[in-house]
Amino acid sequence: MANISQNIKFLRKKKGLTQQQFADQVGIKRSLVGAYEEERAEPKYELLKTLALFFDVSIDDFINETIDEKWAPKPKGNPANLRVLSISVDKEDNENIELVPTKAAAGYLNGYADTEYVAALPKLYLPMFKQGTFRGFEIKGDSMLPLQSGTIIIGEYQENWADVKAGETYVIVSKSDGVVYKRAGNKFKENKKLKLISDNPVYEPYDINGEDVLEIWKAKAYISTHMPMPTPEPTMESLTTMMAQMQRSIAGLKGSN
Repeated sequence: MANISQNIKFLRKKKGLTQQQFADQVGIKRSLVGAYEEERAEPKYELLKTLALFFDVSIDDFINETIDEKWAPKPKGNPANLRVLSISVDKEDNENIELVPTKAAAGYLNGYADTEYVAALPKLYLPMFKQGTFRGFEIKGDSMLPLQSGTIIIGEYQENWADVKAGETYVIVSKSDGVVYKRAGNKFKENKKLKLISDNPVYEPYDINGEDVLEIWKAKAYISTHMPMPTPEPTMESLTTMMAQMQRSIAGLKGSN
């Protein structure tokens, strides 16, 4: 919050505006400008976007950087830059958890940045997810077995794609592949390919270009109507394998002694 307050004050003065002039130009009350600059209040997300656009800085820099005479903006291609995400909020100004069903996946590619489109999506109420921005995606097909087709993946929005870790699962929204749920095969690097791996070994891993990626959501939970099957009874083959493994382990312990 301290960064936002200082940045508003610095950038306003750099433009040579009084608090009243600035308030008039961005369409807010002068008293709010004072409250923001004195850290008595914090702008809501929609106003943050308006202020960042007014000052011609990225939202990421506006929120997280100390903007002064020595400050320089990050290159636009830097994966650490914040991607502007359209969200909707409830009556208490809390972020909703929108659901993207499979039938809406194609339209999501065109409407993901449209506030009205996102606001019209179905909503999920999951009180355990309060900190962060979350969205539900219904998956289709059997590429991620044992998760069944129709499972809803709850993803947390990844602002910094450099945080993507190999081996973890994500919902990837891309121009070329649409909405998919896969395991990352490597860390995300600017202008490099991202390897996507299916948990079902029948499906081969494949690469997508980093420039095609629109959104990345880290999988945090899933909702499924398919209950897990009981553990199958051991067969003679599995028992023989277990005995062989135990014998090798015992032999190894004896050898170390």
